[in-house]
Amino acid sequence: MRFGLVGYGAWGRHHAQVIAAHPEAELAGVVTPSEASRAEARARFPGVGVFETAQQMLETLALEVVDVVAPNHVHFPIAAAALKAGCHVLLEKPMATTLADCHALMALAEQAGRQILVGHELRLSSQWGRIKEIIDQGGIGVPWNVLVELSRRPYRLGSDGWRYDPDRVGDWMLEEPVHFFDLARWYLEQHGEPATIYASANAVDDARPSLHDNVTAIVRHATGAQATICQTLAAFGHHQTVKVTGSKGAIWASWSGATDRVPDPVCTAGLRWPDGGGSGAA
Repeated sequence: MRFGLVGYGAWGRHHAQVIAAHPEAELAGVVTPSEASRAEARARFPGVGVFETAQQMLETLALEVVDVVAPNHVHFPIAAAALKAGCHVLLEKPMATTLADCHALMALAEQAGRQILVGHELRLSSQWGRIKEIIDQGGIGVPWNVLVELSRRPYRLGSDGWRYDPDRVGDWMLEEPVHFFDLARWYLEQHGEPATIYASANAVDDARPSLHDNVTAIVRHATGAQATICQTLAAFGHHQTVKVTGSKGAIWASWSGATDRVPDPVCTAGLRWPDGGGSGAA
């Protein structure tokens, strides 16, 4: 499959390397507005088309998939253009910054007969994915409660400070917490789609009141199952905890590192269940 990659920053470089190395994929084009990044892409991937805009790439190359690894606010226009050009689309989260734009992309994909995939990569994690395997195997009975907590240092600014601009980032819930909502929905999928959501939040900086550092959201299903998503960006390091409680046991797991990119994080996991005399652990 011929891929066109839009975005060649910290994460885009990883996408480029993986696509180029895959035996069933071809990295045909790279888009980045930075001249320095374009020069780096040309040096790293000789023979690959390098462009300043996504439209230039779409008009020049015959592609099957467009992979969008760019700031949130450009996800919609780039994905829409790719679908209209007849390409499948792989989007880093979020799909878009508004619900209306998400629905519009889904409609475009249906009209074009193409697929959109949002990169919820935690489902493929050997740690967070293993929790779903245990749930599906009946290891804790019926899952009834999910808690996902994030405690970390403030977000990086992003290129040109886009992550601290509400018009470009949309909301910080669309950064990491969007993955946690996805995990909770996945872990509780036997209960169907969520029915209600309640959230409360605050910001530690009066200069950006609409960008919330501390958020707690409670998502409930009609069956009574529920998930709580907690985020604080006013802490230190990078620490994520997941707890899933079921009718016959519970799973606790955590991940900690100095940042979200460390090669040697500290991971823990445990499974506990009643055994008549107390509890067991694995």
